[in-house]
Amino acid sequence: MGKRPPQSRSSKRPPATVADLVGHAVSRFRAAKLVFAHGTSDPAAEAAFLVGEALHLPPQRFDASARRRVSAAERAAVLDLIEARILTRKPAAYLVHKTYIQGVPFYVDERVIVPRSYLGEILASDLIAEEGYALVDPRRVARVLDLCTGSGCLAVLAALRFPHAAVDAVDLSDDALEVARINVAEHRLADRVRLLCGDLFAPLADARYDLILTNPPYVDASGMAGLPPECLHEPRLALDGGADGLAIVRRIIAEAPRHLAAGGGLLCEVGRGREAVERAFARTSFLWLDTEESSGEVFWIDAKGLG
Repeated sequence: MGKRPPQSRSSKRPPATVADLVGHAVSRFRAAKLVFAHGTSDPAAEAAFLVGEALHLPPQRFDASARRRVSAAERAAVLDLIEARILTRKPAAYLVHKTYIQGVPFYVDERVIVPRSYLGEILASDLIAEEGYALVDPRRVARVLDLCTGSGCLAVLAALRFPHAAVDAVDLSDDALEVARINVAEHRLADRVRLLCGDLFAPLADARYDLILTNPPYVDASGMAGLPPECLHEPRLALDGGADGLAIVRRIIAEAPRHLAAGGGLLCEVGRGREAVERAFARTSFLWLDTEESSGEVFWIDAKGLG
């Protein structure tokens, strides 16, 4: 009898280290042609996130742990998660009930979309646009409103960014607000972040704010029809922006002037809807803000500009 052909190293040895598990996940994710749009942008980032969360490795210490050997139980748990990501096509954040924005952790589940707003980066900045135009003076922000709050992540980030401000956060979904309550409580902000259920400005009476933040539903009809399987696990209510994606955005722009303090402004994310916004509001001057990963997906307009 002839000799058996040598087996590849990967076929005879299971992943032994953290780095091995990440490499295995990257290979499996690429083969499965997964979509990455929920906090990670490619198979490597998704693999590192999923492995790190499964092994309780904080993101800031993940690289230092790459060579750490894993136990059989740890390996089994990670391999199960990798297969669940492929078989269910659920976003990784739903599988581990965790996501991060600007390094801040948040709880998530299928009651809310996985937060991936560019507003987090803008909040973390000095709130000065590239052209040198001051959006708001952080020292003078006393009241903030987060519309369509979902998981409450932007409300929490606003409270952390403006430590002396009171923050109101509104959502139409009771389920979403239950998740937001978890995040507000975990960040010990219940005394400063008020969660309200209602349709946009409806539960706010005549309250006025120095800053209104919103990442509303803005996916248009064609986008909704072509959503990848990962996005189909998210609440449709939080994604569907109507025929042109602006059904909710129009209402926010129309109603915001009644709820902005003098000198305040509206910061709104609209995804790829810039052209639709500018067509719909041809006489309005929007300041479009770029981030490290986006261009022209967030606009700013102050109270005076809203008229």
